Amino acid sequence: MPKTTTSQACDPAPVKLPTDPTDKELADLAWAIAHPARVQIVRLLIGREACVCGEIVDSLPLAQSTVSQHLKILKQSGLVEGEVDGPKVCYCINPRMLKRLRTLVAAL
Repeated sequence: MPKTTTSQACDPAPVKLPTDPTDKELADLAWAIAHPARVQIVRLLIGREACVCGEIVDSLPLAQSTVSQHLKILKQSGLVEGEVDGPKVCYCINPRMLKRLRTLVAAL
């Protein structure tokens, strides 16, 4: 395979990364969506105007316990909110945290 080159030469100076106070926040939110099932759950919730109660498990090819674990991670991150409605929990996206995630990613 041929070697590719860029038009810019390598800079031999030591790299000094600036400290950014949002690094941990971005890493935590990115980790929360770092699994395809959690991305699917977030997309499902973004597409709904109301909270979703039982449809999440029906929408994924995963066991209920696995979906619950993914929802727990999303709730811990703040991207998803859950509200007890009788014997079930209804989930919805937290628009403020979704906006924050988008802002942090765009700032990369």
